[in-house]
Amino acid sequence: MAKADSDELVSEIEQIRDRLADTVDALIDRAHPSTIARRSLASIKGRFVEPDGTPKVAVLAPVLGGIAAIVAVIAFLRRLLR
Repeated sequence: MAKADSDELVSEIEQIRDRLADTVDALIDRAHPSTIARRSLASIKGRFVEPDGTPKVAVLAPVLGGIAAIVAVIAFLRRLLR
């Protein structure tokens, strides 16, 4: 009976060790700089592009309008200061 209990404990420890190794591998993968960059890029892309690849016009229009306004103000100020 003691042999069966010790075999059971060894088996349980091996299972726990395997789960822990998987967890550590997952954490290392999540903390890797290229993985972080890939997730960030996917997050940004998700804001501006539909899952089928078409642009989200409702989100892009204000952003592009804001960029155009900033460029116009900079051009105006440069002309004014010359």
